[in-house]
Amino acid sequence: MTEEALAPQGDLRLLNSAVAQRLLSSSIPARYAYTAADGTPRILSSWFHWTGDELVMPTFIAAPHARHPARRINALRARPDIAVSIDTETSPPEVLLMRGKATVTEVDGIPTEYAQAAARYLGHAAADPYLAMIDQPGTRMARISLRPSWVGVVDFRSRLPSALQV
Repeated sequence: MTEEALAPQGDLRLLNSAVAQRLLSSSIPARYAYTAADGTPRILSSWFHWTGDELVMPTFIAAPHARHPARRINALRARPDIAVSIDTETSPPEVLLMRGKATVTEVDGIPTEYAQAAARYLGHAAADPYLAMIDQPGTRMARISLRPSWVGVVDFRSRLPSALQV
C-alpha cells in the first residue's frame, strides 16, 4: 500500500494520491466556499491551476468584459478561510476536499495560472484568442491562492465518508 493510501483524512500527503492528482489535472471546476462581507456563506465554481503547492483561482478586478471587481476579493481578504471541492459526476464519485486560508494578490494583466487554466479548460485553439481579447491595457486580476492546510479524498471504494466507514 502507498503512503497516501494509509494517510488519514486531513493529511497533506493525500495530494499525492491518484484520485487527487487526477482531479487536480482535470477540467472540472473547483467549487469553493467562503464567508461573504455580510457574514453569509457563499459557494462558487472557478477555473483553477494547481502549481504543486497552491491551488490558484484567479478572478477579474478590471478587464474589457468585467463590469466591476469580483465582490469576493474583499470578503476573502477580511475572512480568508475557505473550503474547496473538486469532484466528479461519475458513479461512484471521486472527491478532493481542501481547506485553508486564501491569499489574494493583485496582478496587472493575466496571471500565468489563469492562462494555464484557460488552455486546460478551453483548449489552446479557443484559449489563445480569448486571452488575447482580455489581455488589454488596464486588465487587472486577483490571484486567489490556497496552500491547503487540510486535505481529504473520497472515492467510495477505498476511501469512504466517515459516516459510512465500518
